[in-house]
Amino acid sequence: MNPETENKVVAPVTSAPAAAMPASEAPRTDSRDSRGGPRGGRGGAGGGRGGPRKGGDRAPRTKPEYDSVMLNIRRVARVVSGGRRFAFSVALVAGNRKGLVGVGLGKAGDTALAIDKATRHAKKNMVKVNTTKDMSIPHEVFAKYSSARVSIRPVKDRGLVAGSAVRTVLELAGLTNVAAKIISPSKNKLNIARATIAALENLNLTRPTKVR
Repeated sequence: MNPETENKVVAPVTSAPAAAMPASEAPRTDSRDSRGGPRGGRGGAGGGRGGPRKGGDRAPRTKPEYDSVMLNIRRVARVVSGGRRFAFSVALVAGNRKGLVGVGLGKAGDTALAIDKATRHAKKNMVKVNTTKDMSIPHEVFAKYSSARVSIRPVKDRGLVAGSAVRTVLELAGLTNVAAKIISPSKNKLNIARATIAALENLNLTRPTKVR
């Protein structure tokens, strides 16, 4: 052996750092597939976290028995010893568009609970409308509730001619070929709706009657 190379230290051969390697040759360390998304995602065989989505797992949404339209919602307050207690008051109309309709009023600290109370109150006070074969009314009726006065009469091939809360009540009752008129300066939608309900209850009477 050559004595000159006997004591020479040979440096170990190391590979080039990963930063110097081309990006195309660097090993893939993430869990993404060739399409750029995580493996086992929506497009993978795993179908995501919960597996493949099946269309038959979700229950079909059933249509509610009664349709409802909100007339107004107010924030009200009552004074107690500790201050004011606020709540929400909701007035709505519910009906099945086949001759049943009612007006409900609900009050609660939450709007959703107030709406639920008003809906249950409207269902409890439903009235059955005496309609003709073409979903009109047999004769003209008139009713008064508080300061609201409403007149409803049948018309031929006119559809539904009404406004304000009267139209809401008549639509949810399913009436057509009817013309209604508010004969009062009152703008209170709740009183107008209740006057309309009172008028529909008077359909089987020969003459109009006053309510309250």
